[in-house]
Amino acid sequence: MVLLVAAAGLAGPHQASALPGGGARPAASSAAPEGPALSVDTTTGRKAIDPHIYGINFADEALAKELRLPVRRWGGNATTRYNYKLDAYNAGADWYFENLYYENGTADLPNGSEADKFVEQNRRTGTDTVLTVPMSGWTTTARNAACGFSIAKYGPQKANDAQWRPDCGNGVKTDGTNVTGNDPAETSVPAGPEFTKGWVQYLNRAYGTADDGGVRFYNLDNEPDLWWSTHRDVHPEGTGYDEMRESTYATAAAIKDADPGAKTLGPVGWGFNSLVYSGLDQKTCNEKGGDCWSNPPDRAAHGGQLFAPWYLQQMKAYEQTHDRRILDYFDEHIYPQQAGVFSGNVDPETQALRLRSTRQLWDPTYVDESWINQPVQFIPRMRSLVDENYPGTKLAITEYNWGALDHINGALAQADVLGIFGREGLDLATLWDPPTSTEPGAFAFRMFRNYDGNGGSFGDTAVHAASADQDKLAVYAAQRSGDKALTVIVVNKTTGDLTAPVSVTGGTAPGGSAQAYRYGQDDVTAIKHLADQPLTDGGFTTTFPAYSITEYVLPAGSSEAKPPTAPGAPAATAVGWDRATLTWGASTAGSSPVASYQVYSGDTAGAPVATVDAPATSATVTGLSPATAYTFRIVAKDTAGRSSPPSAPVRVITAAAPATTCTVGYAVGNDWGTGFTATVTLTNKGPTLNGWRLGFSFTGNQKVAGGWNGTWRQNATAVTVDDAGWNATLATGGSTTVGFNGDYTGGNPAPRDFTLNGKPCTAPGTVAAARIAAPVGHAPGAAAVPHWRRTR
Repeated sequence: MVLLVAAAGLAGPHQASALPGGGARPAASSAAPEGPALSVDTTTGRKAIDPHIYGINFADEALAKELRLPVRRWGGNATTRYNYKLDAYNAGADWYFENLYYENGTADLPNGSEADKFVEQNRRTGTDTVLTVPMSGWTTTARNAACGFSIAKYGPQKANDAQWRPDCGNGVKTDGTNVTGNDPAETSVPAGPEFTKGWVQYLNRAYGTADDGGVRFYNLDNEPDLWWSTHRDVHPEGTGYDEMRESTYATAAAIKDADPGAKTLGPVGWGFNSLVYSGLDQKTCNEKGGDCWSNPPDRAAHGGQLFAPWYLQQMKAYEQTHDRRILDYFDEHIYPQQAGVFSGNVDPETQALRLRSTRQLWDPTYVDESWINQPVQFIPRMRSLVDENYPGTKLAITEYNWGALDHINGALAQADVLGIFGREGLDLATLWDPPTSTEPGAFAFRMFRNYDGNGGSFGDTAVHAASADQDKLAVYAAQRSGDKALTVIVVNKTTGDLTAPVSVTGGTAPGGSAQAYRYGQDDVTAIKHLADQPLTDGGFTTTFPAYSITEYVLPAGSSEAKPPTAPGAPAATAVGWDRATLTWGASTAGSSPVASYQVYSGDTAGAPVATVDAPATSATVTGLSPATAYTFRIVAKDTAGRSSPPSAPVRVITAAAPATTCTVGYAVGNDWGTGFTATVTLTNKGPTLNGWRLGFSFTGNQKVAGGWNGTWRQNATAVTVDDAGWNATLATGGSTTVGFNGDYTGGNPAPRDFTLNGKPCTAPGTVAAARIAAPVGHAPGAAAVPHWRRTR
């Protein structure tokens, strides 16, 4: 096998001499202290890494070619009102709400537009395109000097474009309030789904369809939950639940009508609040503050559901009704909200915070050190939302930036983020916006895409990797499918060198050596090729320099362990309204006997929905929704933990639910971040009951700590409540209420699949106590508006 190890370090509070590009050098020591043990096992934790996670917004052609850039995005606030017919745009609040245009001439437009040039560069470098299409209902009206808030028309304003168009203001009056009542037609014209459809059809003619090498991905606009701020001259109200649903239905369907093979990404929210609140609630609660954040009106009008699960459920409902998927990727942006991180500060405290804050992408124990002030677990949270509400939808983060890409500290954070993306199973990501080819941030990408200048790359199949102390040395590992190279990335987050053992299972042989490469603080202009690293049976011990990224490359061994073969294609032998029984052909063992089979819904990136021990080749999946389509795949695991390739899929549609005889209301009365109190009100719509059992399933990791008005039991996620005797009789139309205290970590989504005596109940909605509030001491708006970024 080929072993690749990359290490990166952090400048902390104890500093010595200056670093290139600013900041400070970690204090040196005469002997490197002992670091945490690292372990890599190629036989377990195997899953594909999608190369689209290594994307960048607007990367220049030379860098894109060097990195073999997999995907490049045309995005940002300037794309919301881009008019492909005129090659003109309005960047909204990013630049005084002015109409602007590209200097590409007008004779042949739309041919030769800036968007065309973007696609053509991607075709030259073999890069897939993510193109943002308008969904706000407006596009730029002309290649003119119009602006949304003329000072001559709307009065004095706090800022204006003094150099170029002094009449164009920022839309904020001198008293600090926003200008209102302006005319959107001064800068823009209506543009609905047909406008977008026409653009896609034009691109099909110019470059082919998505399946023929044309534009492959379409973003459903850009951060629509902030239009009330960024594009308030045409969209002064926040985008609510219903507007997002209807606009997405119309725009995404128009794209699919024009190019059925194209993939769509939405809702493209700006960050963590986008998972919780609609744009309308973000605007309303920024203005009202206080208790609004815990019970925002738009959410209350939609059964108390948080925005993201509701949105995904609406996309699923569209597919069920029309037999066509119109949302392919669940896409949200993330920018670290910790002070100074995104803005690029490189003082010692911010450097430490920057590398610490990457944990918000995955770590359930990391409490975000910003106004969020709770565990974020951004990628696992997104995956859980998809698994619970629209299985089979992929995950994308089309904007992110951890700052300081012009500094070695930012490069280390970027390398850490790319490792996290691969390990956590993200499907697509694009950095906003690109480093120059000579900045340290570009070298973070080179470590994954071209560490040796000849296309040497990180692996495409993730494998198990662990560190005894992830805060000191964070480790990621993957194997290349071509030459069976094993690649390992280690991020050193300490203030100095660390010597650590690296154990490798399933790959090393004694007497060999590994090639070594390094990028670090001593020379931020190049990756150095070092002397080979000797190897012993089971790994090696090496020193990871502070503020460096080190790579080791080891040829594949001849005794590579083999996983089981893929199981036979499953068949559904019994399908009910809430369950399905699947059977499949047995796998053939590889290097070790087959131990079990795992059943997955959708792809195999999440958790299995059922597991059976071999030699059984049948399993019943429960907790399904009535009249819903599911796709199942089977994966075999051997006694060494190796996973087979997934089986061929089988599509199952559950039966319609039997007539309901009850309704259920679920309400969270109090939620303190790690625990909560909830009540369930049960109403009998059928004949009088003399004894009852209520059942439901948690969709997170909640645990019942104690309950009342019934006998409570929990088995994994399944919960049952038997009557307490005194409330056993439930007349027709009668109701009873039970309650419980619960514990959880991470999120607290509402339960589902309520049943009464084994028959389904309708659940009219949930009222969840939100745990996000405006931060103490911040001006209104601080909780829901991110750090601002320049437009493109």
